[in-house]
Amino acid sequence: MEDDRESGALTPPRGSGPGRSGVRPGAWADAQAGLGPDARPDIRVANAPCSWGLIGQGDPGTGYARMLDELVETGYVGTELGDYGYMPTDPAALHDELAGRGLTLLGAFAGVTLRERGVAASARVRLVRLAALLAEAERGPRRPYLVLADADGLYPVRAANAGRVTPELGLSRSEWKVFAANAEEVARIVAGETGLGTVFHPHCAGFVETPDEVERLLDLTDPDLMGLVFDTGHHVYGSAKPDEDGQSAVVGLERFWDRVRYVHFKDVDGAVAERARRAGWDLRQAVRAGVFAELGKGTVDFAAVLDVLRRRGYSDWLTVEQDVLPGMGTPKESAGRNREFLRGLGL
Repeated sequence: MEDDRESGALTPPRGSGPGRSGVRPGAWADAQAGLGPDARPDIRVANAPCSWGLIGQGDPGTGYARMLDELVETGYVGTELGDYGYMPTDPAALHDELAGRGLTLLGAFAGVTLRERGVAASARVRLVRLAALLAEAERGPRRPYLVLADADGLYPVRAANAGRVTPELGLSRSEWKVFAANAEEVARIVAGETGLGTVFHPHCAGFVETPDEVERLLDLTDPDLMGLVFDTGHHVYGSAKPDEDGQSAVVGLERFWDRVRYVHFKDVDGAVAERARRAGWDLRQAVRAGVFAELGKGTVDFAAVLDVLRRRGYSDWLTVEQDVLPGMGTPKESAGRNREFLRGLGL
């Protein structure tokens, strides 16, 4: 039987104009935020529990109350939820914890094994529970997103090759159809049950990691249903090549701009990334070695990324995510240094 695996030759990009919906870039995000066409607020800065070691790898060692206190003390005004159950799951209690600290709840990560047929339906209860918590706990005009991703780390071939994925390790044509259909169905479920939007997060060790894989998914999905989270770190490391001039994130942001709704700032230590590729490390080993560096200490040209965002009229949040494993480093101090770096860029 002939293998239907993709050869790496992908459908050409849509171009720089609006997606097939005809929606002005940024209008979808403005509508989610409750903003009129002339309202362009300043970019605001958040952080997330993953910067304190909560990345689905067990107890981070820091309780949610302390994490939120440290997040506020280091100058951030928004957060993501983190793993379900880390923060209160009662919407009123969660609202009080966040509002009492002046924090906006921006979204929550949801990993789903999207290449499996029927998974959107089987995950429905879990996804609606998560999205409903977001919708009820956050009462401000900026509505949270369900941050959808392929469930990374579950497929050995992808986990073992994170940061150096080649086309033959990707999905087949038939698997792409299932993957995209599941992603769209998740977005429909979330919107129908809670009114929230869904944004897809390309993630190393999942089946949408490389820029070409991102393009393929966007080409197969409706921009009215699903936007994109642009994560600078996962984009750079997932590009599978050295970021010698620091412009990989800039190129990627421009390439996918029409679908970008939300942005994560994450840096990449180029030396660690290359060591990981040469040594054949999996993603966990690379993270343990510090592949995701503090902002300004890696290869990403954040000034240039921010210039693109401002020039394009980006009106949403930047969330700092410095993925660390439990017990790594000093999260509060790192968060403070990351915030100071962004202040130096005018944020």
